[in-house]
Amino acid sequence: MQELNLHTDSRIALVDITEQVNVAVAESGVKSGLCNLFVPHTTAAIIVSENWDPDVTTDMIVQLEKIVPRAGGYLHGEGNSQAHILSVMLGTSLNVPVREGKLALGRWQGLMFAEFDGPRDRSLLVTVVKA
Repeated sequence: MQELNLHTDSRIALVDITEQVNVAVAESGVKSGLCNLFVPHTTAAIIVSENWDPDVTTDMIVQLEKIVPRAGGYLHGEGNSQAHILSVMLGTSLNVPVREGKLALGRWQGLMFAEFDGPRDRSLLVTVVKA
């Protein structure tokens, strides 16, 4: 298992981490298998999304904030209920196949670390298992 250290610069962001995870996969030496990604935080998530057009991530953030508004009358005292809810909705773990020593993602797909309570220093656990 490897731990990737990430830094986010804004309260809500989708950060492309595809290349960092591909490096971790290559370092594992596994040519065919499964890559598990786990976010050990309650206010962040991991998703697969288009990583070519930056407007896609902007549109997603706008829509997520409409679905779960920051000021939603929540009871949680820290003021970051939106972040907790979005983390649960998007998910904190993901499995991606590994083929020929790389993530087997589609042409326009990338891995996005979803920050909902930044800016912060974060971590992502990457486990690669052989098939």
